[in-house]
Amino acid sequence: MSDSFYLPLTDGTWQATKHTTGPWDARTQHGGPPSALLGRAMQRCQARGDMMISRFTCEILRAIPVGEISVQARVARPGRSVELLEAVASVDGREVARASAWRVLRSPSPAVPPRLAAPPPLPDENQTMPPPGGAWVDGYLSAMEWRAAHGGLGAPGPAAVWSRMRYPLVPGEEPSPLERVLATADSGNGVSWELDLGRWLFINPELTVHLHREAAGEWICLDAQTAISTGGAGLATSVLSDAAGPVGVGAQSLLVAPRPADPVTGRPA
Repeated sequence: MSDSFYLPLTDGTWQATKHTTGPWDARTQHGGPPSALLGRAMQRCQARGDMMISRFTCEILRAIPVGEISVQARVARPGRSVELLEAVASVDGREVARASAWRVLRSPSPAVPPRLAAPPPLPDENQTMPPPGGAWVDGYLSAMEWRAAHGGLGAPGPAAVWSRMRYPLVPGEEPSPLERVLATADSGNGVSWELDLGRWLFINPELTVHLHREAAGEWICLDAQTAISTGGAGLATSVLSDAAGPVGVGAQSLLVAPRPADPVTGRPA
């Protein structure tokens, strides 16, 4: 078993390991690791130590296979104080994800504490995710360490879950604060599910994260809730925190739809 989420192949091309595998299909990646890989590429694109990424959006264009993936980044709009970055992930020459981010200049401005609720304390004991007996594919879920303060995959409703990466994103590198946040943020809709997982799909075609400071330490708290309205749309929102308090917020637009029926049994597949 690899000790990282991705292994380097050639410049800009990576081999996804089993740690990227999402819970629904052994052939496809969870959205967290590729989002973190795109964020890594953007941070390294004409790197600016005097700047930080304040907003990141990943558009998931199609299912991302567990295999070779190429990532390229560019500065779309350079500037002294604000820069717009773009990155693309491709498989066999076909785009599978596209990301954009705003990078802003660090300044000595006075701090104004966030009005968001402080995260719950980090629980002492580890949690098993997915819960025993669940019809889940392992990979990403075991590659992250989870500690649920309340709620979680075992029951519907809002949840506050602490997590940390058990492995580096790529070999020999300490994950950056942005990578740690992005590896977790795409799980907001998963930990705060509201409808029967056996009957309904809730697919997020995008992830957007706004940050007002960089996270410190390995642990990221995801305090998430999901809203669903009749008509097929949903929204999962999360407060993202480290041990010192909130660092930002995340949001995922959701397609909510019945699971397709099995052609033999007629039950949801």
